[in-house]
Amino acid sequence: MNRLVECVPNFSEGRRPETIDALVAAISSVPGVVLLDRQSDADHNRSVLTFIGPPEAVAEAAFRAAEQALHRIDLAVHRGEHPRVGATDVIPFVPIRGVTMEDCVHLARTVGRRLAEELHIPVFLYEQAAKVPSRSRIEDIRRGGVEELGERMRTSPEWAPDFGDAKLHRTAGATIVGARRFLIAYNVNLASTDLDLAKAIALKVRASNGGLPSVKAVGIDLKTRGCVQVSMNLTNYEETPVHAAFEAVKAEAAGHGVAVCGSEVIGLIPEAAVAQVAEHYLMLESFSISQVLEARMVQALDSLKDDPPFPSC
Repeated sequence: MNRLVECVPNFSEGRRPETIDALVAAISSVPGVVLLDRQSDADHNRSVLTFIGPPEAVAEAAFRAAEQALHRIDLAVHRGEHPRVGATDVIPFVPIRGVTMEDCVHLARTVGRRLAEELHIPVFLYEQAAKVPSRSRIEDIRRGGVEELGERMRTSPEWAPDFGDAKLHRTAGATIVGARRFLIAYNVNLASTDLDLAKAIALKVRASNGGLPSVKAVGIDLKTRGCVQVSMNLTNYEETPVHAAFEAVKAEAAGHGVAVCGSEVIGLIPEAAVAQVAEHYLMLESFSISQVLEARMVQALDSLKDDPPFPSC
């Protein structure tokens, strides 16, 4: 595949395997699309699916999955710790190879229009696809959850959706669709049940409060695990690597006498980001991503594609 787009939709369902399987099946039903990863969390009550393919195929797969979510997820009875505004909460398109950010903006707007016209779900555009600058950040759209978004839509003309009617879908809520760079969803779990502490640390480390550059963070209560979590999105891992986010949360927690009991990556993480962590903690000198076996293999195999075939005897 010479043209590749990644899509990482988030759905407000992390507890019913049959619903998640149906979402996966909808994505996999599109020729040319490859599902790379699926992760679900019962406390967040959320699933993150990652797939790639040619732009048009990826757009179709995203739409089919949102259609399944419409039929299977009722946001009116949904309960979960993660902020959300829709059954299909967010659909981001990410350029991978042979496509531009502008191509992904076009995909986002095309899918957004289809969701509104065919499924009657109001759509807000974000990040690079945003038409309204004040709505480019996803956290501004999600502020206060689906209830507050519905009220803003009802009372303020400034909060009319980019596509669709200015009212929430009865069961599916609204969907946020956009184009963005690759991000890392990274969570740090604390050996504590103090949700206020997790929220305070999230406020401290996130960029909007003067914390780490390119970091978004919220505090989450993980009831089934008996701990709390600082849930982060690292929107530019070159500005703030994974280990820097980890150490910042660890230091803040230590200041309150609380230890870190683990961390997790949700979805996929770039090879280069993992190499950053190894280079930092192992104090590797003159380290290069080309020293990673899999990276060198890909380089070598790609070069073979350009070589002429062996001459026949």
